[in-house]
Amino acid sequence: MVVPLTAEHADQVLAIYRTGIDEGHATFETGPPAWEDFDAGKLPGHRFVALDGSGSVLGWVAASRVSDRCAYAGVVEHSVYVHPAARGRGLASVLLGELIRSTERAGIWTIQAGIFPENGASLAVHRRAGFRVIGTRERVGRHRGVWRDVVLVERRSPVVV
Repeated sequence: MVVPLTAEHADQVLAIYRTGIDEGHATFETGPPAWEDFDAGKLPGHRFVALDGSGSVLGWVAASRVSDRCAYAGVVEHSVYVHPAARGRGLASVLLGELIRSTERAGIWTIQAGIFPENGASLAVHRRAGFRVIGTRERVGRHRGVWRDVVLVERRSPVVV
């Protein structure tokens, strides 16, 4: 079941985020933010969790503004994370589908993300969800002492024009 991500999910969402950080191929971040910072940085209408039958969080997706400039009002950046024990069940696809529906209803025309090229599973799920690679930022940042590339992906809405 997919429901809006709220404060009641905070501990589990941040734990899943911590796992992704620790695995080393999800983000440049070195630790999850405090819930208040996470909450303030994510758009309320565009964040969701996938729950199991007992209400435990299996994964989450959330979008943030890319800019305060009005020209970018229809562009968001997103993150999607799935608990390691829940991977391979299509949850990332389900979560991305919910994000796509919510953003299109809101008139958002572009969803984008930066993905490490080593994260083949994320690149594949994004491709299946209609994202395309628009380029690679080479050696854009150091992560754990190593220069890392980031593959930029975007999905342009076919209904918001």
